[in-house]
Amino acid sequence: MCVLMHATTPLIAVVDDEESVRKALGRLLRAAGYRVETFASGSEFLRSVQQNPPQCVVLDVRMPQLNGLHVQQALTLAGTPLPVVMVTGDDSPESRERALAQGASAYLRKPVDHATLLDAIRSAIQ
Repeated sequence: MCVLMHATTPLIAVVDDEESVRKALGRLLRAAGYRVETFASGSEFLRSVQQNPPQCVVLDVRMPQLNGLHVQQALTLAGTPLPVVMVTGDDSPESRERALAQGASAYLRKPVDHATLLDAIRSAIQ
C-alpha cells in the first residue's frame, strides 16, 4: 500500500548518532503517519533546520561534538525554537532538569516506549 505524504503532514526530525536508533525511530514515525528526516549529528541537523524546519525534533542527549542539550540551546539562540522531545540512554537528573528548563516538551529514557514517544510528539506539536 502506498501512502502519499502531503506538505500538511507534520515533519519530524530525528537526531541520533546511532544509526540503528535513527532507522527504528524513522520507521515508527512513518508508520504513525509522519514525514521524517533523520540526522546523524546535531551539527548536520542545525545546518538543515533553516531550509526545512520540522514541526518537532526528537533529539538524543548524548552525541559526540554537539550533544542534544547544545543543539536545543542553539535552536533557541538562533530564534528557531522548536518543540523538542529529548531521548537518552544515560539519564541524569542534571540533564533532565536542564532539558526541561530549556523548554523540552518531554524527556524520555531509551529504550523508548513507542506509545509514550508518539504521545509526546503529538503533545509537542499541538
